Amino acid sequence: MRILIAAPVPREPEGGVANVVYNTAESLRQRGHEVTCWFSEDLLPRPVALPRFQNIYIAWGLAKKLWKRRNDFDVVTIHAPVGFGYGVLRRLRPIKGLPAYVMFLHGIEERRNHAMSREARKGRATYFRWRNRVWQRLYHMPSYRWAIITADHAVVINRETWSMLQLKYNRDAERVWYIPNGVESRFLCTSEYREGPALRLLFVGTWLDHKGIFYLRESFEALAKRVPGLRLTVAGCRADTNTVRDCFSQAAQRALDVIPFVSTQQMPSLYLQHDIFVLPSLMEGLPIVLLEAMATGRPIVTTESCGMMDFIEDGYNGLLVKPGDTQGLIAGILRMIESRELRTQLGRAARETAKRYTWERVAAQWERVFERAAAGAKASERT
Repeated sequence: MRILIAAPVPREPEGGVANVVYNTAESLRQRGHEVTCWFSEDLLPRPVALPRFQNIYIAWGLAKKLWKRRNDFDVVTIHAPVGFGYGVLRRLRPIKGLPAYVMFLHGIEERRNHAMSREARKGRATYFRWRNRVWQRLYHMPSYRWAIITADHAVVINRETWSMLQLKYNRDAERVWYIPNGVESRFLCTSEYREGPALRLLFVGTWLDHKGIFYLRESFEALAKRVPGLRLTVAGCRADTNTVRDCFSQAAQRALDVIPFVSTQQMPSLYLQHDIFVLPSLMEGLPIVLLEAMATGRPIVTTESCGMMDFIEDGYNGLLVKPGDTQGLIAGILRMIESRELRTQLGRAARETAKRYTWERVAAQWERVFERAAAGAKASERT
């Protein structure tokens, strides 16, 4: 089968979405398919006059490109929201030979709006002030909606989104698929759990409000006063080191390490150098870093939100706390710090869980979706 995967992100594999694209594509190729990947550099090669409308430029540019190359692919997967241009084109001009459209949605925007509106009321949503909220409602939400309702099939990576597409967007169950991300086998490492208190905490992710950075800061500053020698590493934050450090008190900064960029080759060793993985995100799709940390056997403290709840069972393979709960985060991390037995139990269970989520398994599930979508497109052409 000839498959196109298009995503409005840079092609560098260190990005979460790009990582998913590369691994999915490679696993599909191993199953005998011809896979082409288009990234933002392919879809928007030059700066645009109005950067705020970048997704519209990408969506319609992608639609035109697919129109010209409609005979090159059997099915296309487009990461939301930029599939709405092609989706509308297929509805308005149902020309024979246009490839089937499978939308890929990482997380539901309603969750972002809910979580960040609550944070805005606390004065903690730098990127979600009233102008941003209006822009979200008038621009981003319609583009996501049209991407969803014009797709032949939809693939999502957490169960919350799977339910929302059916209950709110009225998508038929047989056209909505739950396919969680996978993890590369090289992360399945043998782990050791140090005697005594665990003193090396790790956070991996972009330095954005919705990642729970305010709660990470508060919990670490409180714990650093109680636990001598405790250190926190903030890695892959894609922000200037001083920008991250300035978020913390001067006392906490002395126990803080910031690594703005980590290559994919360095990631397994980064996890293994730390004792506890902390992910206090308020909303996510299904973060690749969570699966990677689980595969390396890291004891995990994360939040009851989105895809984290699909993978982490509290007290079995990690600890779950309420989103936006500093005291709960402190308590969870402190339990991990003080108990080697707990870290060992949860870390080993996390690794066993991650073993089941290979990219080969992911590709096999995607293959079924593509076969169904392509068959449906051909059947509609005959009617």
